[in-house]
Amino acid sequence: MSTELLGLTRDELRRLLAEWGEPAYRGDQLFHALYVERRFDFARMTNLGRALRERLEREATISLPQLEKRYVSADGTARYLLRLTDGKTIETVWMPEENRQTLCLSTQVGCAVDCHFCATAQLGLLRNLTAGEIVGQVLVVLENQRRRLRPSTNIVLMGQGEPLLNYDATLQAVRLLADPKGLAVPLLKITLSTSGIVPGIRRLAAEERRPKLAVSLNATTDAQREAVMPLNRKYPIEELLAACRDFPLRPRERLTFEYVLLGGLNDTAGDAHRLVGLTRGLRCKVNLIPWNAVPSLPYLAPSEGAVETFQQVLRRGGLLAFIRRSRGQDVAAACGQLASLDTSTPPAT
Repeated sequence: MSTELLGLTRDELRRLLAEWGEPAYRGDQLFHALYVERRFDFARMTNLGRALRERLEREATISLPQLEKRYVSADGTARYLLRLTDGKTIETVWMPEENRQTLCLSTQVGCAVDCHFCATAQLGLLRNLTAGEIVGQVLVVLENQRRRLRPSTNIVLMGQGEPLLNYDATLQAVRLLADPKGLAVPLLKITLSTSGIVPGIRRLAAEERRPKLAVSLNATTDAQREAVMPLNRKYPIEELLAACRDFPLRPRERLTFEYVLLGGLNDTAGDAHRLVGLTRGLRCKVNLIPWNAVPSLPYLAPSEGAVETFQQVLRRGGLLAFIRRSRGQDVAAACGQLASLDTSTPPAT
């Protein structure tokens, strides 16, 4: 049976090569070939001896997601439809800016959380991704964009799936992404977004090395949140915010609350005042995300006036509040739109 290399840490590769009778440093060389040089053909790993390359060819595999389609938005954002070895598909989003690129990664095929305003929820949960499949998204997209890479890379675990319901694989992927001898993405440039899995938040808080945390709040009362996020019945707002208050923050770090504004549902000045009260005393910021249309869902985008008023109330209450205009809406790459759609032709009406 072949050994899957993608998803193994540097130490795990060192141990594997030592078990094969090779010097442990060969594991470092293999790690460098995979994550720095992005060489996925053993024959091209010329830093390794021929005999080792031939054994790797016989006894190991590198199962990268396959690029099925790439949809490019008018704003430069690209949505990647990637096919896994079992035939299932996931999505990854590339967002270029002047001096950096941000990659939005999936952690599951589909999602089990059932946020009613999100297209991914309609897929249900098909399975968790492995650490290799999570990191593989980065390798595939960086290779595809090799000639257009900016100096800095940010990672957001905000694609398909709930990262904290695939905890071990997600944290293994984070460790791989942050390894200074590999992709070397600083932990403060990696953000994990959760719908509010309280045990997962508390477990993450105890990690010695962890990404930043973003919490998808989206409502200011339990009744309101349960209507759009049934998960709230299990982890109500008070319990969720208690976990947030206990979350240890590094110097200059802030917790992020994501708040999707749904027209006529959670976008009033009263909601904004309640949000100020709920987050009082927390070192945090709020990202306001006007809802991105999903044709099959019965919600409305908020008016511009409602969005601006909401932000003003938060700022007057002492909160750092930013309006996040989602990119890639024309290719279904925006927040809440990931559902493995083919957008190369107009959707049926």
